[in-house]
Amino acid sequence: MVTIEHRSARVTLAEQVYEPAEDSYLLADTALDLVKDGMNVLEIGTGTGFVSAVLKANRTISLIATEISPIAAKCAKSNGIEVIRTDMFCGLKGKKQFDIVIFNPPYLPTSNEEKVPGWLNYAFDGGLDGRKDVEPFMQQVGNYLKPQGFILMLISSLTGIDEVIEEMGKHSFKAEVIASEKCSFENLVVIMANAMDH
Repeated sequence: MVTIEHRSARVTLAEQVYEPAEDSYLLADTALDLVKDGMNVLEIGTGTGFVSAVLKANRTISLIATEISPIAAKCAKSNGIEVIRTDMFCGLKGKKQFDIVIFNPPYLPTSNEEKVPGWLNYAFDGGLDGRKDVEPFMQQVGNYLKPQGFILMLISSLTGIDEVIEEMGKHSFKAEVIASEKCSFENLVVIMANAMDH
């Protein structure tokens, strides 16, 4: 069993679960700067639970995560994260209770030939344009955010940063890139989005 440590968090990895990489570290560090004690946090698609574990190790928060892969959900639970095994928001009850919703979607443009077998595909496969999960996420996220709440989403320059920000705008969210990191052939960015006042 491989265990990694970051910002006081210890996370054990598992086979067939996306291993935290540059994107995970960037998202965890950016979230840590914004998450305050006492917040209600939701992470969609937690994987190993890495980002959530970093937040829990450093902040006194109420945190819940969702994960579609049964293997990843079990892995995150073993890392001390409260996980609901469900697709995005499906298994969540109640409305507008979160101060922050964190999402590292599968953002790589993926053709049918590039898919990988098994549950791991869910971690990478962003559809042909890399944005297949961005729209369904944006359609639902407003139902779970408190009025002053915000979204943190990690994507890549390959996903189309302007297109993602435009998609957020369609759902009445004002979005901006608040962190970025050059990573081999792509730029990783964290987008923060707040609901626009109507």
